[in-house]
Amino acid sequence: MNELLGKKALVTGGSRGIGAATAVALAERGAEVAITYSTSADAAATVVKEIEGLGRRGYAFAVDAGDAVAAGDGVRRAAEALGGLDILVNNAGVGAIAPIGDISPADLDRVLAVNVRGVYATTQAAVPLLSDGGRLIHLGSCAAERVTSPGMTLYAMSKSALTGLSKALARELGSRNITSNVVQPGPTDTDMNPANGPFADPQLADLSLPRFAAPAEVAAAITYLAGPQAAYITGTELTIAGGHTA
Repeated sequence: MNELLGKKALVTGGSRGIGAATAVALAERGAEVAITYSTSADAAATVVKEIEGLGRRGYAFAVDAGDAVAAGDGVRRAAEALGGLDILVNNAGVGAIAPIGDISPADLDRVLAVNVRGVYATTQAAVPLLSDGGRLIHLGSCAAERVTSPGMTLYAMSKSALTGLSKALARELGSRNITSNVVQPGPTDTDMNPANGPFADPQLADLSLPRFAAPAEVAAAITYLAGPQAAYITGTELTIAGGHTA
């Protein structure tokens, strides 16, 4: 399980949920890992402790993912601490679920700032720092492929943008053997969307497998794309959604 030994990875929004599971999974496979976070320093410190408990170096940086300047600076700080950059996981994201008429200008600005502008700024800063053969992995959503309920206009639009970005990056960076892919999670048991929460039943009704994913299951797909066996996979989407699109 050391296929990423010596690799240097940054996971944005890595203090909880899928991001935290991914940071730990990358460290389990040998990577040194930095995370960014925006809310809980204690949660970020816990993830770093888990990384270091695996014998890897871990770092956490407070970054507002919706601030393009701060997002780019966070990448440069992480790469400096790690001594380079091989893997970027664009995990940070927010949602605003409501009918289109109820979406405020502030909602629109914040979701696009974090889910689109922040991802672009983070990637833009990372590209010149990435080693040849590096990995770009963007966290989209199954809602970018199939929307099953009302209220998803803003979220689905923002996550759909990552597919276009990722495909364009695959073309632009292929000469350096850098891959760019999107992981599309479905309902995943996190504190933002708990499997026993008030909105769980409608989501379960749309799945072939009658349960939410565990964050570690999504992290497994991300670490696969980060590893050597995925070197010829680029410009595509990997959906981890329990049959949401079946």
